[in-house]
Formats: sequence, C-alpha cells, structure tokens
Amino acid sequence: MSDMTKGELARDYFMQGYNCSQAVALAFCDEIQLDEGLVARLTKGFGGGMGRMREVCGAVSGMTFVLSAVYGDDDRAGIYPRVQQCANEFKKENGSIVCRELLGLQTNGADTPTPEKRTQEYYKKRPCPELVAMAADILDDYINSNPR
Repeated sequence: MSDMTKGELARDYFMQGYNCSQAVALAFCDEIQLDEGLVARLTKGFGGGMGRMREVCGAVSGMTFVLSAVYGDDDRAGIYPRVQQCANEFKKENGSIVCRELLGLQTNGADTPTPEKRTQEYYKKRPCPELVAMAADILDDYINSNPR
C-alpha cells in the first residue's frame, strides 16, 4: 500500500500519460476492486471533457465513475446527490466543472480531437495535474466520510 494521498496518486497517473478521468479513477482501484487495465479502458473516453470536446472536466467524470462503482447498490436517487456534492465541491474550489472554462479556452476541442503531445510545455500551461489531485482528494474525503 502506498503512502501517497489519493491526490498525489492521481497526479502521478496523469504525469505518466493517463488522461484526467483515468488518473482520478485509477487512484481508486483498490476501493472499487477493479483491475487497473480495465479502469483505464473504461474511463479513456471521458478525457478532455468527454472525448476532448471540452465539456465536463474529465477529473469530475472520473469522480463520477468511482462514486458509481463505490455506491453502485444505490439507485439513481442515491447516486445523483453524491455526484452533485463532489462536483459542487470541485466547482467551489475551481469556479467550474467545465473543461474549457478550467483551461481558459474559447472553444471546445471537437474540431481537433487529437490530444496534444505531453511535453514540459504542455504541463506548464495546463492546470490538469493539480485538478486531478484535487478531484481525487475531494473524492477520498467524501468516501471516508460516507461509508457504504
């Protein structure tokens, strides 16, 4: 077991090249009892605000995936408030849950679906490593405060 916080773990996954949604979800493989390869595969399309369309931040989508896995026995009326509480905490900290707003972009990325190369310049201009860390820490606090 790692001594890293969930936020540090999510940031580390992001810096390894996983997208924002994958990074958050992968930090919780132990809790959701799913294989890393499967989690990475199931959350891949949520990166870049849903397929790089710059809509809902992938870190928030990753939180939603984990909440669904952890509290999956709840019905929708039980899951939706959990998702909203975590998303609202993220929004309170960052001003938005929308990818393009968090990145300060004027347009969505649907016209250019190809992800940018992960270079030092990429990491310098992107808040994503910190956003995935924050999302994972919010989620960890929530799960610890709301046992199944």
